[in-house]
Amino acid sequence: MTRLSFVIPCYGSENTISSVVAEIKATVAARQGFDYEIILVNDNSPDNVISVIRSICAADEKIKGISLSKNFGQQSALMAGQSAVSGELVICLDDDGQSPVNNLYEMIDKLNEGPDVVFARYGVKKQSLLKNFGSWLNLIMLRILLNKPRGIEFSSYFVMRRFISDEMIKYKNPYPYNMGLILSITRRIANVDCNDRKRLSGKTGYTLAKLVGLWTDGLTNFSVKPLRVAIYCGMIGGIFGFCFGVYTVINKILNPDVPVGYSAIISMVSFVGGVILFMQGIIGEYVGRMFISINKIPQFVVREKINFK
Repeated sequence: MTRLSFVIPCYGSENTISSVVAEIKATVAARQGFDYEIILVNDNSPDNVISVIRSICAADEKIKGISLSKNFGQQSALMAGQSAVSGELVICLDDDGQSPVNNLYEMIDKLNEGPDVVFARYGVKKQSLLKNFGSWLNLIMLRILLNKPRGIEFSSYFVMRRFISDEMIKYKNPYPYNMGLILSITRRIANVDCNDRKRLSGKTGYTLAKLVGLWTDGLTNFSVKPLRVAIYCGMIGGIFGFCFGVYTVINKILNPDVPVGYSAIISMVSFVGGVILFMQGIIGEYVGRMFISINKIPQFVVREKINFK
């Protein structure tokens, strides 16, 4: 019997999480040969979701709860849940009812064809313009900076083999980025087309500031390409300054009456500034790698565990 471990970060979902859990239980029961556990991670939600989690856990020992000491964010909440899974397959999904749980076995069947991770791919996403824009920009970042395979789309609803999850939780640095971790482990990734659904209630907890923070985590934790941009900018600035300096000298020779004071200053500032930026980029390359390796701020802190033996 294959055991499925569902990991659901919970934030502002006291009115939806019970429906999500009920749908998961009904879906798993629709096919024989599968058992399940559901791990609900309270990311210090401001509503009463922790009481709902306690009630759900009291009614079913297969459902477990983890309550974090403060709001660490969805990515850290997923890591907290993955650190407690026991199943052969790990399924991550949202707490608002948008994840199409009815497509679960299509994703599992796709996984059995060989991929290590299968993501739901939505046609028309029924979410806010801000979140749609954030998702689009996130895919661009993944493709350019983290070398995401072409034609593959990422989403918050995915199924992965247990060894992928085990490798992901070995990452102990703060501000994890799950998509970056998956790409650092495997390129055997596939999609299953699903229909996105509207939220059961409430509105998304993602703000522009949180989206920017998520992009920053992906940029700084799993790629040094932004630092290389500084090197290229420095090189371009240095070349521009040098060429402008040559132009100034030639122009003065050909036209002795042309004043050169201002032009000379601009030329030197451009050249020196470019060289400095070039050197800072090289130093930043090493500092960035050191920062990623030695920062010891915790990803999450668990306040309470429910239904864990």
